Amino acid sequence: MIRFGLDRLLADPALRRPLAGRRLALLAHPASVTRDLTHSLDALAALPELRLAAAFGPQHGLRGDKQDNMVESPDYVDPLHGIPVFSLYGEVRRPTDAMMDTFDVLLVDLQDLGCRIYTFITTLRYVLEAAAAHGKAVWVLDRPNPVGRPVEGLTLRPGWESFVGAGAMPMRHGLTLGELARWFVATLKLDVDCRVVEMDGWQPDAAPGHGWPLGERSWVNPSPNAPNLSMARAYAGTVMLEGTTLSEGRGTTRPLELLGAPDLDARALIAEMRALAPHWLQGCALRDCWFEPTFHKHAGRLCHGVQIHVEDPAHYAHAAFRPWRLTALAFKALRRLAPDYPLWRDFPYEYEHERLAIDLINGSPLLREWVDDAAATPADLDALALPDEAAWRDARRECLLY
Repeated sequence: MIRFGLDRLLADPALRRPLAGRRLALLAHPASVTRDLTHSLDALAALPELRLAAAFGPQHGLRGDKQDNMVESPDYVDPLHGIPVFSLYGEVRRPTDAMMDTFDVLLVDLQDLGCRIYTFITTLRYVLEAAAAHGKAVWVLDRPNPVGRPVEGLTLRPGWESFVGAGAMPMRHGLTLGELARWFVATLKLDVDCRVVEMDGWQPDAAPGHGWPLGERSWVNPSPNAPNLSMARAYAGTVMLEGTTLSEGRGTTRPLELLGAPDLDARALIAEMRALAPHWLQGCALRDCWFEPTFHKHAGRLCHGVQIHVEDPAHYAHAAFRPWRLTALAFKALRRLAPDYPLWRDFPYEYEHERLAIDLINGSPLLREWVDDAAATPADLDALALPDEAAWRDARRECLLY
């Protein structure tokens, strides 16, 4: 039986004894719940010896208030507990001095998706840096990486740090949030009192969940368009669609498991992908389909697209599935079928106005340049990515807790 960090803290008075008499703040979001689905803010507030002085909400808010991407949240006073709730995705992304003055220990209880682009990772870095600067303690209440230990993608290059790129890691990092905290403290050389309340019984390689305790814990959306484990598995690839004119399925009930557009021939695309690099399509099933987004890209228009299926054990192979390569291959196949297709979306992305979104997402222009180079082959992308992936496996080893 798995126990998350939050559940261990709530169940063990000895574990939380060092928190008595100190002003606490909580950084949490909608998926920050106990086993019985009580929100962590409410569960912690119910303990008489703990004093909650403030709370913080990352992108999409503490309780969950924003459906679409890149929509800011305001500060407010929690109506139930009467404490200030500060938004770290509104007027500021980093906590201000005044916010830091409200507490002594910050409890971080965030469900991650195991992907560098997910902004909760960057928020973790920012609060660790602020805690180091202000002499505050941080306790990370650890939760599973729902996609387990696999590593994939290009390492973010120097100078490409952004709100969707917190550090020099590949797209799929294979760490829990607690392990990421350890990595940030080590690599940024932070002088901070950082403690991880570890999970009990997490088995990242165990089927059928391979990171997520399927059958043991309910899935609660950590962000509005993260509705299930299938999305989490595909996300390290399909998130790149945010930097393109193709729909990633926002505005449908299967966001970030789909790619498509009104002018796409999905069957031809799948056939070209299979011809180019069939070994990059292992571990999943691809199905051409039709969908009509209700909002976001191509809203109200019928799109021909591809759905990535990673649920059926007959199709899904955890170690073989490589979503980043699969999505990159879709871009490459589209370029071969339609060399002049307006693929890259030029728009302000996560507070960046100068650089293309696809480059911010990948932490360098290398992926886009590979797609656009007609002579570049799948082997050429492997030649870039494989050394990065191997180096990360070595670099993260010191941070592993499980």
